[in-house]
Amino acid sequence: MDTQRRKFLKIAGASVLAGIGAPAIIKLSASTALASDHGVAAGAHGAPAGAAHGAAAHVEAVPQGVRLGMVIDMRKIIEQPVLLDNAITACNEAHNIPQIGNRKSEIKWIWKAPFENVFPGESNYHLAKNVEKSDFAVLCNHCDDPPCVRACPTQATFKVKENGIVAMDFHRCIGCRFCMAACPYGARSFNWEDPRPYIKKYNNQFPSRMRGVVEKCNFCGERLALGQEPACVEACKGTGAIVFGDLNDAQSEIRQVLDKEFTIQRNTSLGTKPSVFYIV
Repeated sequence: MDTQRRKFLKIAGASVLAGIGAPAIIKLSASTALASDHGVAAGAHGAPAGAAHGAAAHVEAVPQGVRLGMVIDMRKIIEQPVLLDNAITACNEAHNIPQIGNRKSEIKWIWKAPFENVFPGESNYHLAKNVEKSDFAVLCNHCDDPPCVRACPTQATFKVKENGIVAMDFHRCIGCRFCMAACPYGARSFNWEDPRPYIKKYNNQFPSRMRGVVEKCNFCGERLALGQEPACVEACKGTGAIVFGDLNDAQSEIRQVLDKEFTIQRNTSLGTKPSVFYIV
């Protein structure tokens, strides 16, 4: 077993399917390395259970459990635009994403957008020409405080406590699109028509969806459960264009990058605490 596989097995832990009738969901079972809801207050920002009151209560809590995140190095993608194309193709093939060719019916997990659309709150006055003319990688931000989860009436979209992934249960989705209205990043797509005829290369390891269902990036939870990297990360392997890992592990590769590089996130003023960071 190589080092990379061991790293992702540690992140994913043991996994189980969420029932025979719901193959779309991979729930990562809790372990001592993953449990963020045992002995710790809700979220990665809580204090340890039983913390003393008074002065001790003011000590900043150390993040507990696993919170998966991603760093996208746009410097590398700007130098080699094919990296983003490869990442999108890998994601599409891994998750049976239809290529409908109609903007209204378009299904997007990872897609391209210009800087001013991705970061509307950032100044683009005298923006560097290479940034201005380049496509940015856009995907679900897997927020620490996701408004889409609060908006969903059926719990079809939910946050996996063990790793922070904002996941989807396609079987529970009733197509109300409340989650789409709540998402401030436009990261969700609705199947206006049957997507199956538009799947170019079918992957039997991941279920296709049906008309009337919302879908989005899932950080490749099904691949993590097998000790594999997300498809987009694997597609850019060896380039450093996309780095993925545990934001709460100070020794992880992603933390080493974040500790060294200046990064920006999308719409941070909304307080959703995105898990996707960009180096520009």
